[in-house]
Amino acid sequence: MHPSDDLNGDEAAESFSPREGRSAPLFRLILSFMLVVVLLFVGIEGWRIWRDYRHAFASAHDSVTNLASATAQHAEDAIRQVDVVTAMLGERLEGDGFARMNIPRLHRLLKQQAALMPQLHGLFVYGSDGHWIVTDKSETPTNANNADRDYFEYHRTHVDRGVYIGAVVKSRSTGELIIPVSRRLDNPDGSFFGVLLGTVKVDYFVEFYGAFKIDDRGALVLAKRDGTILLRRPFVERVIGGSLAGSEIFQEYLPHSSEGVVETTAVVDGTQRLYAYKALDAYPLVVEAGLSRASIIGPWRDDLIKTAMVLLLLLVGLSGFGALVLRQLRERIVMETALRRAHQTVRDLALSDSLTGLGNRRRLDTALAEEIRRARRQGYPLALVMMDLDYFKRYNDNYGHPAGDDCLRAVGTAIQGSLKRPGDLAVRYGGEEFTLLLPNTDAAGASRIVEDILEAIRQLHIEHVKSPSGRVTASAGIALGYPGKEAVGADMLMGAADSALYLAKDKGRNGWCLVDGLGEGRASSKL
Repeated sequence: MHPSDDLNGDEAAESFSPREGRSAPLFRLILSFMLVVVLLFVGIEGWRIWRDYRHAFASAHDSVTNLASATAQHAEDAIRQVDVVTAMLGERLEGDGFARMNIPRLHRLLKQQAALMPQLHGLFVYGSDGHWIVTDKSETPTNANNADRDYFEYHRTHVDRGVYIGAVVKSRSTGELIIPVSRRLDNPDGSFFGVLLGTVKVDYFVEFYGAFKIDDRGALVLAKRDGTILLRRPFVERVIGGSLAGSEIFQEYLPHSSEGVVETTAVVDGTQRLYAYKALDAYPLVVEAGLSRASIIGPWRDDLIKTAMVLLLLLVGLSGFGALVLRQLRERIVMETALRRAHQTVRDLALSDSLTGLGNRRRLDTALAEEIRRARRQGYPLALVMMDLDYFKRYNDNYGHPAGDDCLRAVGTAIQGSLKRPGDLAVRYGGEEFTLLLPNTDAAGASRIVEDILEAIRQLHIEHVKSPSGRVTASAGIALGYPGKEAVGADMLMGAADSALYLAKDKGRNGWCLVDGLGEGRASSKL
């Protein structure tokens, strides 16, 4: 049987240190724990910040939706009241006949109706040529004529009887900005008679929109369905009459949905806002309510900055504490490693031969006892070799002890170099004697190893004029035991190997003798 690659008990013990296997994983465990804590803390805070960000926009979404609904309802109610009044007056005028029109009585009626509605600027009746027939005003401008107004031209050229909402104009009677709400008046034959006009004060909407608490960069807009701006908060007169037709809401959203919420950049002032838009059901009007993005994320951003500062301080503190702990642990590991290496060095010195570097007799005693127990458990043979340099006393006497030490070192190197397995053990037993412990090795394997070693010693070509061969040679005794089959002890195995060695010397040296099963020995041929 050829030798196995198993470590012997002593070498296995040397290759593993519980403390050595414990420190590095502990360092990694502490570092990993600290990283997990940091990542967990950052993750939780990151989730909270993202939740707050989503909540800010959700709250803003609700706010602009409510604003749009409120302003749309207000606009619809205000226009509907004027619509109802003008419809009633128009029906009465057409029913009574324009020829029998009582101007003073009609003036009082218009004045009475105008007083009932706070949004109403005035009520007017114009003839087919645009001249003022009657109004709720106390005085009528001289030669007043409204034939040039867009709403007048619309009714003159359109026969529909519905209410028409025109663009904002400046009143010719008071100079105020007004929204004209008008309808066509017909003669009994269906021909155009004139226009009945109710005007809504822009200031009425400005005051109403001003009551809403929105941010300084927020916006409320009332516009016609074609995009013409009737009113906007913040109120800037030059913006009135402008167009939103090219905006994202009018281009991409209104054609598909009469209401919704969208984040976009305003075409009027370039501010990015979250807008809710709503088209009125009864009238061709659209309202928009917008909150600036800056106002939505402002409080969230302030909280983010505070959280980031606190998180940074905590991370710095935790990192500093962690660095201190890890440094102390690292220093402890370094110190333990140094102590362990020093201990191992002392142990190696205690178990090694200082001259040859091989193991010493103490190491052999420990390893041999362990290998006998292992061989008994696993049932494999165990070989022990005793080796002695031939005529070494003559060598020392002739060449001196320093040369003898050099010779022993060279022989030790040759022996160690001939062993191929980490489980094989070579020791200097004492003086010029060496011992080999070969676990899991049968007679053929042990003989081959010993032959290789003896040949390696010969190939050193160390001159030895006092030896018959003229060079340093060695003799070996091999004892082969079977602890699993017979009672084998360390002393018995050592005694058998020693007897085999003397038998080899008696047969002429420079060879080996093997004792198989602690019985009678047989010698090799001499070289």
